[in-house]
Amino acid sequence: MDPDVLSAALLAVVTPLAEARREGSTEGLTAADLPLERPKNRDHGDWASNAAMKLAKKVGANPRELAAEIAAGLESVDGIASVEVAGPGFINIRLEAAAAGALAKAIVEAGAAFGSNDSQRGISINLEFVSANPTGPLHIGHTRWAALGDSIARLLLASGATLVREFYINDAGAQMERFGRSVLAAVLGEPTPEDGYAGEYIGELGSRVRDARPDIVSLEPAAQIDVATELAYGMQLGEIQASLERFNVHFDVWFSERVLHARNDGAPSLVDEAVDRLREQGHVFDDEGAVWVRTTDFGDDKDRVIRRSNGEYTYFAADAAYYLNKGDRGFAHKIYLLGADHHGYVHRLKALAGAAGEDPEKNVEVLIGQLVSINGAKLSKRAGNIIELDDLQAWLGTDALRYSLGRYPADSPLTLDPEILQKRTNDNPVFYVQYAHARTHNVARNAASSGVDRSEFAPELLDHETESALLGALQEFPRVVAFAAEVREPHRVARYLEELAGLYHRWYDSCRVIPLGDEPVASVHRTRLWLNDATGQVLRNGLDLLGVSAPERM
Repeated sequence: MDPDVLSAALLAVVTPLAEARREGSTEGLTAADLPLERPKNRDHGDWASNAAMKLAKKVGANPRELAAEIAAGLESVDGIASVEVAGPGFINIRLEAAAAGALAKAIVEAGAAFGSNDSQRGISINLEFVSANPTGPLHIGHTRWAALGDSIARLLLASGATLVREFYINDAGAQMERFGRSVLAAVLGEPTPEDGYAGEYIGELGSRVRDARPDIVSLEPAAQIDVATELAYGMQLGEIQASLERFNVHFDVWFSERVLHARNDGAPSLVDEAVDRLREQGHVFDDEGAVWVRTTDFGDDKDRVIRRSNGEYTYFAADAAYYLNKGDRGFAHKIYLLGADHHGYVHRLKALAGAAGEDPEKNVEVLIGQLVSINGAKLSKRAGNIIELDDLQAWLGTDALRYSLGRYPADSPLTLDPEILQKRTNDNPVFYVQYAHARTHNVARNAASSGVDRSEFAPELLDHETESALLGALQEFPRVVAFAAEVREPHRVARYLEELAGLYHRWYDSCRVIPLGDEPVASVHRTRLWLNDATGQVLRNGLDLLGVSAPERM
């Protein structure tokens, strides 16, 4: 019996009891209004509910008396072994071993789909993250946003959302001009411009550009800049894309900022159209030759200039056009994952949503990630002043990095200890979880060689206390996934996996899947193999949500 079935049974018992008192209305009462929790003390049963205390005042009842009536009704439900009332009206529910154990078979049969849910179904989401300038390698900050953003995407997709992962390429503006001049200087063997980009990677790009276009040295200066900029831009963007793919991060859309400014055949650009559309909403005004958006109407600290008096658009104009474009592509909900230095964007983007006629609290969400550091990490030799994603990945490995970065809330500053991340001991959380998964496969291999298979399933035999605890944790996985998706917090999955791994190790120490000595293979051994494999499946599914591999041998 899973939590959803139990919640439905609780609702079926509670509704007539509440209505019979005729003291208050229970119209619209759903199972979601009657939450179940896992008791911290396993002696209190498998599940606990505060339904009686929550409804008592509404229906004019004494909480403990109402709890006793609910308990009596639940005791007749198939699969429930006993129900007790505790304290002022808590209801503690203990399941029959067969009802609890049936989950093991259900998990194995569901496979990779177990944990998926419909909590986000019907929601269309554009999730933008990383969005680094294509003027240099990805650094340690991008590494954190990549890990978190991709894991959030995986959670939302597992919860039924329609979602696109999007990378906004900042390939317009002054930084691209500086980038082009820096590469061209390297091509020509000249010093880096005073305001240019430094680092060995610029020299490498210069060499590649020269190899690709040997004639660049004979071109006119303007043409040299154009050629150097475009070739180096494509090369650097390719390196960024390759770095992210190696980090197990995939983007569905790479959106070029240039698209927003393009005027094809003399038609207005998307930025031009954005100003007109915001004006139609009544939130644009002109002052001293400049065009402004009255963003203070929506909580911004000041109104924003969208076009300067000289006719040039501001960065805010591109932000506005990009936001509107996302809506035009069918995304009702836009999530931005931004770095710690982008706090000012929160009010700005919400104000944009309001000025566009949308709900700032519903249609746009801005998540700010805090800084991350790694003890002993060295600055990149290529870039000179940053810690590169590629260097971190080569040093610590994708799994250790992704798991560790996903293990903490995005809004908490983070310092990682590389010594722990490289240990093959239980002190290393990713090793601890991966080892538990590998152990489930080792048990399955040994079981096969000993003649234990899954030809029989007797869930009532899973009655050991460690089995009850393990099954209880396995039941929670879909709810953990759904809640982590709702609050955009992948670390909840990581912490759950560590708890599950601990429960599995304790079960492994107490319950044998393989007969001891000359003991014959029995129903309990075959049934425990189901539980073993179910645990492995959940560990595997959870690691996949974090973008981490699930090795079968360690």
